[in-house]
Amino acid sequence: MFTQPFKEYRRKGLARMRPYIPHEDMTDISVSKEDDPITDLGMVAINPTNPKDQWYVAAKYFKDNFEEA
Repeated sequence: MFTQPFKEYRRKGLARMRPYIPHEDMTDISVSKEDDPITDLGMVAINPTNPKDQWYVAAKYFKDNFEEA
């Protein structure tokens, strides 16, 4: 299997997110198999150009990489 090396990229804009609401319907929100929103209580991000594109952001990743604008 051919793989490309990872490179570092800086974000150009702001990220739109909101807190995860315990036990909310996550049907339309992508969640990595490694994440557990119920115990983690992270954030839900949204693609501003496509509101149907939403994904879960783990609390620690959010805390380490984001701050309110």
